[in-house]
Order: sequence, then structure tokens, then C-alpha cells
Amino acid sequence: MRLDLAVSGRFGLSRRAAREAVRAGRVDLAGVPQDQPGLEIPEEAPLAYHPERPARRRVRTRLEVLHEDDDLLVVEKPAGLLAVPTAEREKDTLLSRVSLYLQHRYRRRPYVGVVHRLDRETSGALVFARTREALRVLQQHFRNHEIEREYLAIVTGQPPSAGRFDAALAGDGTVRRRAVARVGEPGKRAVTRYRVLQRLSGASLVAVELETGRTHQIRIHFAAAGHPVLGDRVYRRPGASAPIEVGRQMLHARRLGVPHPRTGRMVRVEAPIPKDFSDALAALRPRPGQRKKRPGPAGALDRQSVTTS
Repeated sequence: MRLDLAVSGRFGLSRRAAREAVRAGRVDLAGVPQDQPGLEIPEEAPLAYHPERPARRRVRTRLEVLHEDDDLLVVEKPAGLLAVPTAEREKDTLLSRVSLYLQHRYRRRPYVGVVHRLDRETSGALVFARTREALRVLQQHFRNHEIEREYLAIVTGQPPSAGRFDAALAGDGTVRRRAVARVGEPGKRAVTRYRVLQRLSGASLVAVELETGRTHQIRIHFAAAGHPVLGDRVYRRPGASAPIEVGRQMLHARRLGVPHPRTGRMVRVEAPIPKDFSDALAALRPRPGQRKKRPGPAGALDRQSVTTS
């Protein structure tokens, strides 16, 4: 199990406090101080916690680390923050925060490789490579679809309880807006699987898994099916109503699993649900005595390219 989880359970600390205790060098494993919260250890490993011990390295950062080792770093991306700079050369991005964190932690200029990205308004787990070889291997795993990814999304309406979107995407997002390819139109194959976790008032909480990784794939598929992601102002139909108003698209990369570039062993992390997402869920949950709406008819995409179960 992860070192920070073991510390949290054994010494009654919150998950965040356990991570910080490990990073500060206040936790010993078999008598040796450790500083990697994501280190895999046996469940009965001998641990000691020294809360009064001076911190070995104090890194002040606006970064939540989910896993860290010599080859990769998995962090939480907050909604509203770019993963990497655009042509405008923004200074505050997730990439810049990761670089600053590693520079302060190890006292040297770090290598940081961008493996994949999330939309600016999407929150959740994102992995960066710490060596060029790790970047090459991780990018190959993504190209081969050997990555485990699960998203949570709040979508409008009541889609079928489970389904699979298999509809190619056209457009590049610049000259032409991205959309589901029309019949006979060339496009890139995109496959999305989902299951409904909870029925809400005018919306549904769904878990989504990707068989492919196209840009805006989840948002486009659900919008084309008549169930746009709540808060998505790009792909929902103009003038379409929403059960509540939210500040961003309700899409969160909750779980990420990647084969370790050196050992091949799966590294699995889970990003906590952010407050704005949980607040939206609370606002949409039916009140006692309120009748739940029955699932409505499938949208156009459902009829053409969705298998439901």
C-alpha cells in the first residue's frame, strides 16, 4: 500500500497531513526517514512518526501531489488552470507549478515532460514524466491505450443507465469546431463508455471510461447525445436550459492508472472530488418527497452509434 495511506491510518492523520509529514521527513520506515508519499510498502511495514522533528525540506507550493518517484509525478490539476502554456505564454500553469516544486525540492533544474493534458476547466489527475526515457515510454502507453482513466461527469437529463458512444470526431478546434463526423465525412475514431452512478434532479452523475483519447471527446459525445456536460458552454445547444448554473464544466478526472515506465507495475491514483463539483451534486440531489424523473428518450447520437445496457 502507499506510504501516506499507511501513515494516515496508523497515526490518525488526514490524508493531506500524512503526505506533508512524509515529505517533511518526519516518517521513518524501518528506522530510515522517507520523503516519497507514494512509496509502495507492505501493510505491516514498521513505521515511526516524529511530529516534532524539524522538516528536512519545506516546499511551499500550490500543488497537490498524488504520486511521486524518480520517473514520474502525478498531481491534481485544479479547474481553471491551464495544464501547459498556450501561444499567449501564460506564466502560471500546472507545468510551471510542477517545475517549481521539483526545483525547490531537489535544489536543481528539473526535467519535466508533458505526457497528456486536461482541458482548462477540467479538474483531476495528470501525470508528468521526470526523465526523457520515462516520457517516451509513457507517451507510448497512451498511444497504445494502455492507460486506465475514469472521469466523473454531471450531465444534463437522464441518459440510459449505461452505454457506449462510438462516433468519429471531425474538426481541429481552430479553423473548424470539433464535432461528431457526419455520415461519409472523414474523422478520428472515438469511443466512450459510461455508466450512471446517480440520478439527480434534471441531471445524472456518470462515470466515464475512454477507449480512445480525442480532444473534448467526452464533452462532444454527451452533447451530441442530448446530454451535455453541465456547465459546458461550448458544445451544448444555444439556448438550452440547465437545471442549475455552475461556474465551469462539471468534468473531473478521478482515477488514473499508468504502467510504471521502469518496472511496468501499474501506478494507480485517485484525485479527490473538488468542492465545486460536490456542491453541484448536493444542489441537484432530489429532496425528500420529490419525484424522480424517468429517463427520457435517447438523443440523435444514441440512435445512431450508442449501444446501451
